[in-house]
Amino acid sequence: MLHSSMELKTNSDTRGEESPSLHSLACMRTLIVNPSTQQPTISSVFDTLTRILQLSHSKLVLHHTLKLLTDLAFHHAYLSRQVFDSVRSFAVSPSQSTRLTAESLEVLASISEHDATLSPAMEDVDDGFFVSLCFGASVSVRLWLLENVGRFRIRPSLLFTVFLGFTKDPYPCVRRASLDGLVNLSDNGVFEDSSLMEGCYGRAVQLLRDMEDCVRLAAVRVVVSWGLMLASSMPDMKTYWSNEVFAKLCSMARDMSMKVRVEAFDALGKIEIVSEEFLLQSLSKRIIGLAKQKEFLDQIPSEQFPMLATSIAGALVHGLEDEFFEVRKSACQSLQTLTILSAEFAQEALNLLMDVLNDDSMVVRLEALETMHCMAISGRLKVQEKHLHMFLGALVDNSLEVRCTARKILKVVKLNDLVLFKSSVDGILKILDIYPQDEADVFSAVSHMGRNHEKFVIFIINKVFQEIEAAFEGKLEFNSARVAALLILSISASLSLANVDRIPPVMFSYAATFLGRISFAFNDVMDRDTLLAYLSEKSRSAVYPRTSIMHEEGKQQSPSLSSDPPYNASNEMISSVRTLSQEKDIKSEIQSHIMLQPKVASSHVQQELVVYNEVIPLINHFLAEAPNMWPLIQSGCTNQILKILRHWKEELATTTFDSLGSGDAVAFTLQYVRIIKLLAELWQHFLPAKRFCSRGMGELDLKLAKLARSVKELRSRFIGFSPEEELNVLELILVTLALRLCKVEICCHILTFRRLAAVLSYAESLLKQGSTEPSMFVVELRKLLQESGTSMNGASLSPVLFDRCLKFFSPKLFVFRGNIRPLKAELRIPDNNMEHPLSFVSGLPVATPCEIKLYNISTENRLWLSMSMDDGSTQHAFLDLTLFEGVGDIKRYAFAAPFYRTPKANSFTLRVSIGLECLFDYVSPVQNQMYGGPKHELTFLCEEQVYLSKVNN
Repeated sequence: MLHSSMELKTNSDTRGEESPSLHSLACMRTLIVNPSTQQPTISSVFDTLTRILQLSHSKLVLHHTLKLLTDLAFHHAYLSRQVFDSVRSFAVSPSQSTRLTAESLEVLASISEHDATLSPAMEDVDDGFFVSLCFGASVSVRLWLLENVGRFRIRPSLLFTVFLGFTKDPYPCVRRASLDGLVNLSDNGVFEDSSLMEGCYGRAVQLLRDMEDCVRLAAVRVVVSWGLMLASSMPDMKTYWSNEVFAKLCSMARDMSMKVRVEAFDALGKIEIVSEEFLLQSLSKRIIGLAKQKEFLDQIPSEQFPMLATSIAGALVHGLEDEFFEVRKSACQSLQTLTILSAEFAQEALNLLMDVLNDDSMVVRLEALETMHCMAISGRLKVQEKHLHMFLGALVDNSLEVRCTARKILKVVKLNDLVLFKSSVDGILKILDIYPQDEADVFSAVSHMGRNHEKFVIFIINKVFQEIEAAFEGKLEFNSARVAALLILSISASLSLANVDRIPPVMFSYAATFLGRISFAFNDVMDRDTLLAYLSEKSRSAVYPRTSIMHEEGKQQSPSLSSDPPYNASNEMISSVRTLSQEKDIKSEIQSHIMLQPKVASSHVQQELVVYNEVIPLINHFLAEAPNMWPLIQSGCTNQILKILRHWKEELATTTFDSLGSGDAVAFTLQYVRIIKLLAELWQHFLPAKRFCSRGMGELDLKLAKLARSVKELRSRFIGFSPEEELNVLELILVTLALRLCKVEICCHILTFRRLAAVLSYAESLLKQGSTEPSMFVVELRKLLQESGTSMNGASLSPVLFDRCLKFFSPKLFVFRGNIRPLKAELRIPDNNMEHPLSFVSGLPVATPCEIKLYNISTENRLWLSMSMDDGSTQHAFLDLTLFEGVGDIKRYAFAAPFYRTPKANSFTLRVSIGLECLFDYVSPVQNQMYGGPKHELTFLCEEQVYLSKVNN
């Protein structure tokens, strides 16, 4: 009934003298886009719109009618031909205005692009009809026609005339569109008349001085496209025209518009031939004498040299010193092509690029290094000693991308001096101390440097061997990262058969003990098994140091934990410093014990046993020292404790053993140390001396949130806790919540209080089941909650009361007995990356293939697959653990997860994560009830990026 009434209303509107109302047209659009509208109603709507085209004289109504006919053709393909014919007859009507005719052409072009069978019908828009519309009075129509000329079949020769003529149009937007049209014509390469090309080029050169920025911007594109095409068409004059184009583009380096300058430098990077004299002139603001350059007088008149030199002088210098980083970046990028043309120019440009490495913009520094990388690949990068300081500074830049690009250069550059090589090696090894997270890429760079400079490595191999041997024998502090890098350097040089005998065989034995850590550095030449076989073969004649722990002293037992520190310290911190010294000794002896095994390949199982037996005491030592540090933290000695904790984290991060459960112990201890470190950082905010200092609530909120997340991960991502250990974890949760309640500015006060009450109740139930006595912290919290009476939201409690409870808190002793195991998950999206995205159709679900591998996860856990887009929208899918297959603690499952909310975009990125529902958080607000998602917060175990691209018609 609703459809029928709308149909009658629209029909009655067209029979009268007045045009239909906009409301009627809006109702018709509702019928068109509604997939449930019946076909007879759609046909009636089409008939009505056709009559409106024939009878209406309102330009506004006709404009909306054409839009509705376009929607009709798109949503109901069977009417495309009829709509096309109706609009075509309207377009060719001589009584229509130019604007409506242009709108009709836009409708016809859109329908023909949507329905390929209608493309031949666009031939009705002939050259004469197109030109007549272009010369109409409407500027907007003329602009639209010039910008959309590619949608019609117009002869290139006619288009050239039209575009060239409209470059003199009084409206800047039309001149800009005409120049863009000329650029598109040059890309097709259908012109062979050099005089025609020269005329078009000359007109673009004139417009380089136009008053409007957009016109000059488009003129730069025409100059480079038609100028280079002109140079290619006349081989005997190619150098002349290339120099001419180069000079015209350089003259725009000082344009008032930043965008024009960027376009000019982008265009400079497209030039393939330039005289070396002009290249050098672009790097000097002083005019260089060219009288001695006789070889160019045959192609360029002598009087033209000063004119061109004046335009070129210092152009690239101005670009590299520009106030806008976009221009400086573009100038660096143009040098990637220009430095290939001349070795002398490349060396002069390198002097400027080294100064750019001090640029304030990370983007510019990165582009300068990318240019140097291109120079290194083409053999144009000749690093000198004067450049070394600036380049080594880039190796320790704050930006990860800059550091990675600088290391890319070291992988390919050829250093011609031993001093430069040694300085570069020292510089890249410093990164291991400053940015330990870069270790893998640093090792890869060192490997390439060794292979590219094997003769230099042989010259310094004696010094390298002495340092490595001294580290293994305990004469130097055992810096495992530096030792591994030096071993990689030596082994990479040995890959040349001519140098393999110059490397001491024991070096290969040392390297074999670092196999898992250094194998990545040789991935491009051999896999891990091949590397192990190579190292084993070369180490068979190894002679181990007689001063080693295993051979000289014959000590087989675990290292002692009671040795004195090798340096002096204050009385207040002596115990903590001793802890730091002891763990270094333990670590060094562990490494020595493992690394001095005579047969690496044949004693793998024995080494695993040794590692497990040595690592567990070290970890328990860390866990036992944490409670001893707490009095120092409470007294305000936070900085010293944080240094020790940071060292612990570094040690644990490098002790990544996956044998016999030691990997589980390391993972748990590392998480626990993170929590203690966060507590130490937070505690200084609550000390009496700093209570009223303005620390910034944003900083405190972030640290509290980070602590809450870390404690939640400890509680949810590890299993196997004994009741006593679980109570220790619950106390960490309680102290986190109490810290939040100590600050009145913290939001969600009621929810935090309810969580604290729920966790405390659960902790007391565990205490009743066992024989463990509650800590004073738990006792004081219970008293505090009992004092609140029936007010369970804690509104009547002062933050000062919670602050008093914190004085009774102290971390409890953990002892790792091998029962605690981490919950892990691996997610793989096969055959998907930026070059091979998955295909999708906007508005329809897309299947994401997932291969999941779970460790130590049982059916008691609740896992969710979370799929999120950049706009924040998230979709959850429950993972039924009964469908997973596997034996023991490892399970696998492969399935296609549907994502329903595909956006209207050409491509998008989807973050697919596996989340573990935190079931212990009993008072978390219910989430995603409408969509069947998790009721509690999720702790994410792993994450992958999925790249999707829209299917093209």
